[in-house]
Amino acid sequence: MCWSATADLVAGGAIAAVGVACVARAARTRRRALPLAALPLLLGAHQLIEALVWHAGGGTGPATLAWAVIALPLLPLWVPVGVCCAAPRGARRRLALPLASGVVTSAVLAHLLATSTVTAEVRGHTMGYAIGLPHAPWLLAGYLLATIGALLLSGEPGLVLLGVLAGAGAALCAALWRWEFISTWCACAAVCSVVLYGWLRGAGRTRRPALS
Repeated sequence: MCWSATADLVAGGAIAAVGVACVARAARTRRRALPLAALPLLLGAHQLIEALVWHAGGGTGPATLAWAVIALPLLPLWVPVGVCCAAPRGARRRLALPLASGVVTSAVLAHLLATSTVTAEVRGHTMGYAIGLPHAPWLLAGYLLATIGALLLSGEPGLVLLGVLAGAGAALCAALWRWEFISTWCACAAVCSVVLYGWLRGAGRTRRPALS
């Protein structure tokens, strides 16, 4: 996924196509899930943007900033909001903590992006991003609680599966690519997000009225 511009283009295009299919299905069968259904589309576009970062050789250009806006303040807010919209009513109270974590984390990261410069650097077959995060462990904890935590607490088996896959991917990326964690994990999460299509298909079948 993040290994080269070509890999990002191929993976991003495929994941974005799945996102289009997810949005189309949600529009027909489960409109409240539309924000979450659009997640593969967003993450696919994210990979395509990173292809531009590769093409530019890293640096601090517009593509780097666009990539960082999606990865840092947008995702920790988008995911818990999308889960809250799609989850059963009974799950919404326990989703308050991931949602609050997402709001706070997103606000802090947005402020950092507005006051700092993000730099991308090609590191072998990965792309590293540097912004100089203060209290990085706390921000990372809030970020993961907002994204993975919301999925795990959703009460929807398909979303819980996505949370498990994303959590396993986070652990693997942290172990293998400490300094390139955010880039490699975003790529992993993009691939995992195709699970949403299967979840939406299942949701559509369970809501289909029985034939007499």
